[in-house]
Amino acid sequence: MPAPLHRSAVASSLRTLAALAAILILAAPCARAVIVRGTVTDPLGAAVAGARVQLIQGKSAIAASLTGPDGSFEIRSTAPGRFLLLTSASTFTPNIGQDFYGGRTDEVTRNVTLEVASVTTAVTVTATGIPTPIQQVSSPVTLLPQSDLATQVGIVDDLRQSPGAAAVQTGQYGGATSLFVRGGNSTANKVLIDGIPAEDVGGVFDFGNVSSTGLTGFEFYRGPNSVLYGSDAGASVVSLNSPRGNSLRPALNYSGDAGNFHTYRNEAALSGAWNRLDYYGAFSRFDSSNALPRDQYHSATSVANLGFNLTANTQARFTLRNAVSASGLPSAHDFYGISSDGKQGDQDIYSGLTLENRALQSKWHNLVRYGIARKREQEHQFTNVGEPITYDFGGGDVFTEYFGNNVTIRGANGYTATGQASFFLPNEDSASNRDELYYQSDYTFTHHLTALFGFRYENERGSFVEPDFGEDEITKRTNYQYTLQFQGDIKNRLFYSLGGAVEKNHLYGVAGTPRIGLSYVPVRSSTGWFKGTKLRANVATGVQEPNLAIEFQSLYKQLELAGNTGAIAQYHITPVGAERSRTYDIGIDQNILSEKLILKAGYFHNIFDHQLEGVQSGALTQYFDFPPSLVSGLFSAYLNSLAFRAQGLETELQYQPTRHIFLRGGYTYLDAVVIQSFSGDAIAANTGNPTENPNLPGIAIGAESPLIGARPFRRPPHTGFFNAQYTTSNFSAALKGAFVSRSDDSTYLDGFDPNFGNSLILPNRDLDFGYAKLDANFLFAATNRVTIFSQLGNLLSQQHTGPIGYPGLPFTFRTGLKIRIGGN
Repeated sequence: MPAPLHRSAVASSLRTLAALAAILILAAPCARAVIVRGTVTDPLGAAVAGARVQLIQGKSAIAASLTGPDGSFEIRSTAPGRFLLLTSASTFTPNIGQDFYGGRTDEVTRNVTLEVASVTTAVTVTATGIPTPIQQVSSPVTLLPQSDLATQVGIVDDLRQSPGAAAVQTGQYGGATSLFVRGGNSTANKVLIDGIPAEDVGGVFDFGNVSSTGLTGFEFYRGPNSVLYGSDAGASVVSLNSPRGNSLRPALNYSGDAGNFHTYRNEAALSGAWNRLDYYGAFSRFDSSNALPRDQYHSATSVANLGFNLTANTQARFTLRNAVSASGLPSAHDFYGISSDGKQGDQDIYSGLTLENRALQSKWHNLVRYGIARKREQEHQFTNVGEPITYDFGGGDVFTEYFGNNVTIRGANGYTATGQASFFLPNEDSASNRDELYYQSDYTFTHHLTALFGFRYENERGSFVEPDFGEDEITKRTNYQYTLQFQGDIKNRLFYSLGGAVEKNHLYGVAGTPRIGLSYVPVRSSTGWFKGTKLRANVATGVQEPNLAIEFQSLYKQLELAGNTGAIAQYHITPVGAERSRTYDIGIDQNILSEKLILKAGYFHNIFDHQLEGVQSGALTQYFDFPPSLVSGLFSAYLNSLAFRAQGLETELQYQPTRHIFLRGGYTYLDAVVIQSFSGDAIAANTGNPTENPNLPGIAIGAESPLIGARPFRRPPHTGFFNAQYTTSNFSAALKGAFVSRSDDSTYLDGFDPNFGNSLILPNRDLDFGYAKLDANFLFAATNRVTIFSQLGNLLSQQHTGPIGYPGLPFTFRTGLKIRIGGN
């Protein structure tokens, strides 16, 4: 009996082990498999059933799946590595997703949005902080693709390829370039480089030094969005991002070209992806003599973007952008007839380290980023030029001014002024540094509701040194911001974004910034005429902190530095406050012909109040009843006393009649007017009368800032653009145009004639010239590794493309080669 029992027990054990082994063998592929799950939807979030989703590794499709009725899919693969999803469905354009890493035991969630017809999928992040198909957002956003920058040196011309935008460049290559959006100030634009705030302390940003090297295009959000981005996002957000490597074999791309005005450019970029790592690095150098004497310009840009997957759902990323440039300072050449002899140098570094995680099948997303901006600028004059005139006021008070040639200044409004202007020659050094820690956590409760919480800490430092005027100023600001936002949809028809932020700014205290955005789709997109309508509306607020120079020129700061604290208390004088903006806009996006022809139109109404303006001593006495003894000796004190309104219409039309031709154009009408101002130009300090040119009696002129009822400076009432592209497999050509009407401005030459008078200022209305700037480019792929290209700029050779006094470049051309080595 014992023996059979023993044999029976052994046999039973063997059967059990065999069963367990079979289970382990069968289960092993599942336990050691990459699992990719997700949902396929259309641009409005509706599920797409029956879509084919292929998992691509290298050049092969290693697994595939069809989506179910709810649009969900699941794909498994035993091979780890880097993958991408190729998704297709009838009536939709195939989608090639972003590559990702997956290990043998990883579960990865990748949701896919398919676009109807021939337009590629467009996703925006700036609108809501979460990647969202542009068809769902209510905000006006322009997405410029990387291909638009393929032959460009910088991004100035492409900034003009958007409704509501006026890019104003004072000079030629390297000239300081400001962006005015929907009538807002040039300091009211939040500029992000790989998510890192890049503007100076107080919002100043020069777009003229931004190279096209290492950019994936850019997102341009029009309107305030201080909810997500804090101070300085009072009129727009411009987001620039660097590429990520994705080829399994290293790819080296070289581009070299040369053109007129001793212009040449070289660029090299190395990129790829290996296992858990993706990498991209680029360097470029650009040189030009420009068309003016003493106006040479060169810039060098270095870019790095390194990503490492700690797991399939956790990634660390390091980014770096270093830009070094130097240019001549010819001044406003048309006012002098000769160029001044100076140099401006800029050294800008933007870098960040980001840790990002997706959990609970990507429902919970967390991001933490530490970013830095280090910016330096120097302006120095080498020698004096022009005619010297010596002034002797007695008592040993003798000094010499240098004047340009005798010229006639002509405004677009027909007024002229003839004479000599003295040079204003700055010798200054400034620095603007920022350290930022940003944390974001967003959670998708359901397909129809996502909540976002954000926290931002900023440590800002700035300095400004101007030895000729005895200025040596330093500021330190510590700011905090808390954000809460909800977004989602109701039945894939009504999309909403509701949010608010509270910011504690070191300088102006606590400010709240609510925002509401709604869009409704009464008619979904499909083939046919007028099948696809979206109505959108937004109400938003923004805040702006003052820059360093204005902080120290405020009435409060000047009295404080003078030790006059008693007057501060007696007259209840407070530090400068936040500049505020609020806007509402409504619009419609209409699909006219099967998404081949799309019309976008909208109306916006902005109020920019509590803006800072310089108020001279006479105006302080008359308007604010300050005694002359209090304000004597103040050149110009800044107060939050300026307000202006800006409203207008925006239109944009996109048409793609064939897969080879794409047409796009737009027009903006802007009605901007100053509604409150205490500028010293309204009441001159010595006369009590408005500032005038003695040769043009009876005409009040805003020599330093616009007068009440006038337009804010450099904001043209009419702007337009177009872009016509033709593309085949080995050839592409594009013709771009920007059209700008006359705009209000000033010569800023009050007190600059030989008698220290105002004979060189002109009436503000329509002082700046309008222009039509046409550019063209061509690319021809001689082989699959070599491309020949040409860039033609300013075909009409119009030189009044900048503000009065600053001639732009005439016709320019560059031609060169692009060579690719390696890669997939």
